Amino acid sequence: MSKSPKILIAGGGIGGMAAALSLLRRGYDVEVYEQAAELGEVGAGVQISPNGSRALDALGVFDALRQASCEPGRKEFRLWNTGRAWPMFDLGKVAMEKYGYPYLTVYRPDLLGTLTNAVQALKPDAVHLGAHVADVTLTDDDVTLHLGDGSTVTGDVLIGADGVKSTVRKVLFGDDEANFTGMIAWRAVIPMERLPEHMRHMVGWTWIGPGGHMVNYPLRGGQLMNMIGTIERDDWQVESWYAQGSIEECANDFKGWHEDVQSLIHAAPTVMKWAFMERTPRQVWTKGRASLLGDACHATLPFLAQGAVMSIEDGVILGRCLDKYPDVKEALTRYEQARVERTSRMVRGAKDNTARFHESALATEEGAVKYMESEWSRAPIQERYDWLYSYDVETVDI
Repeated sequence: MSKSPKILIAGGGIGGMAAALSLLRRGYDVEVYEQAAELGEVGAGVQISPNGSRALDALGVFDALRQASCEPGRKEFRLWNTGRAWPMFDLGKVAMEKYGYPYLTVYRPDLLGTLTNAVQALKPDAVHLGAHVADVTLTDDDVTLHLGDGSTVTGDVLIGADGVKSTVRKVLFGDDEANFTGMIAWRAVIPMERLPEHMRHMVGWTWIGPGGHMVNYPLRGGQLMNMIGTIERDDWQVESWYAQGSIEECANDFKGWHEDVQSLIHAAPTVMKWAFMERTPRQVWTKGRASLLGDACHATLPFLAQGAVMSIEDGVILGRCLDKYPDVKEALTRYEQARVERTSRMVRGAKDNTARFHESALATEEGAVKYMESEWSRAPIQERYDWLYSYDVETVDI
């Protein structure tokens, strides 16, 4: 028998499905409304650090996802022009010993599919597709979604997990301002066999240079290589996951970079490009019986590799708060209070890493050596990342 209240979730992406799974596992009645006609994620990679792996275990899907993922042995920095390498993290045995969970690199469709399968195993008809949320009516007693086809649905709680352009956020608080960062990104997923043999390693590389950086890491047990390149440009400001660019334009943006960087670009079947927009993380997520989750309240640049992980953590904490506090308004307020400081710090940390990855001192190897010793030696790395990776969604105070 399901618990009261009935919970409506706007958005069937990674955050929405994580929240749905967290709540269904606790016995709540959950309905997910997703505007897309079919469930699916863009073909791209996502990094799941040990805190994210711990959260996925709390949702009961860690083992299944691990089978479809990669566990890189380490992450390395590489200098943009010479390829000189510096260790960033040991992600294998050391991560397990220190944090209890591994660092995974995951194909985004596999992550969403794993969460969705678990949701539908508990409630086969939980997900409603082609359900665009056009408006929200909030009262003291309930919340109503007004869908694009004119129909309505009423529940006791609403979670807006509908992304950076969230309708729920706009209705509750007004639309948040987004500012162009002066950076664009190139992304591709490359069949591993298209790369030179020496690049087919279970290693994550972050190529750093003045004014740009590129990240690549393996996916799906080494079948694929993910590539994301960021460059400082101000002549293109389209924020879209679906805008296709050209190999030639991408290669030109990284002209003069190491031949391995050029090999990645030229091995890509296609490249997509999008403009990085910046949003100030919201400090208020909750209004009465409604609250926000994931990108709807704390959209981040990807330079701390925590975007998906933040949303998954949100979902687990949301479930814990609704279990602990019988009054749903109090539960949502407690959820916000438990998460807002941590997620804001994550967003700030991602922004701070932009300068670290694009530092002008990286123009020469001599400057790079001095810079890496000051900014990316063991002590500063531990200071920046230990608080992230040691977080435990199941024991943190709520």
